[in-house]
Amino acid sequence: MFLEKLSNMFFTDVAIDLGTANTLIYIRGKGIVLNEPSIVTVRDIRGRKVVEAVGEEAKRMQGKTPEDVVTIRPLRDGVVADFEVAEAMIKYFMKKVVPTHFLKSPLIVVSVPSGATPVERRAIQESVESAGARRVYLIEEPMAAAIGADLPVNDPSGLMIVDIGGGTTEVAVISLGGLVYAASLRVAGDRMNEAIIDYVRRKMRMVIGEATAEIIKHNIGTAWHAKKEPIQSMKIKGRKVDEGRLLEEEIDENQVADALQEPLRQIAEAIKKAMEATPPELAADLVDRGIMLTGGGALLRNIARYISAESGLSVLISENPLECVVRGAGKALEDFEKYRAVLI
Repeated sequence: MFLEKLSNMFFTDVAIDLGTANTLIYIRGKGIVLNEPSIVTVRDIRGRKVVEAVGEEAKRMQGKTPEDVVTIRPLRDGVVADFEVAEAMIKYFMKKVVPTHFLKSPLIVVSVPSGATPVERRAIQESVESAGARRVYLIEEPMAAAIGADLPVNDPSGLMIVDIGGGTTEVAVISLGGLVYAASLRVAGDRMNEAIIDYVRRKMRMVIGEATAEIIKHNIGTAWHAKKEPIQSMKIKGRKVDEGRLLEEEIDENQVADALQEPLRQIAEAIKKAMEATPPELAADLVDRGIMLTGGGALLRNIARYISAESGLSVLISENPLECVVRGAGKALEDFEKYRAVLI
């Protein structure tokens, strides 16, 4: 009993969902202790990058910095795009949630896209190791999401999971604790933001930034055209194309639905490909069980209705979809022997 208390006091193990949009950290025995944007503000001092802010503070500065200060998202499409900044971000987050009195560096389970190349996986592993881990295990995002959504991943029956994150959409069919089929599509929340920016520029002749596009998506974003009154709308501010004049315009949910049709179509096509590639014995299970949606993209209004119409399957949205991946990685950490086979 004394040794167990001593272990809890001086040792810790951690699970990380190192997402393109947000980083979530789970500590063994405590649950989720951090959820912050994966953004770093960096000042250039004679060619050297100096970190000014990380996470929530850095996000507040996005699009508002002077020339010598830039906001960087060190992960793109779910993988490390800037090793140095990614390492600094992970170290900052770890220092924030792991007490300095721990005597031993943590064992860390970190999620990776199923389609990440060996080089990309190694970059993630090295970034986390450089941040102070004693040992790093990887877990593929669709498997982590399925575990976090409380799906029976070890059963001899087919499960389909669709995890729509910031950088990637993971589509997978799982049976007997393994990925029968997996595809990582680099179309997700970020691409939806880009689609809104492009639509506003083309149709409304107005330039907006990524932060404004994100607000539009959260406030009135929908995957399905409204046929009822009143239709939701909101005011947005931006710059007139080719004029530089600042103005305020109104955008409604049907316009946003138009803007999002292309990224949504690509996600639907990826789901159809997964269904076509699923063995017949497991395909029957998918008809019975349907599709489980996880990730931040699952919060887009009417997305379950859209995917159901496109796939012909029932669609469920998991409870707390934003947390499924980190909760699944955390469960693998808590019950290491049960889930050892899914760790890389």
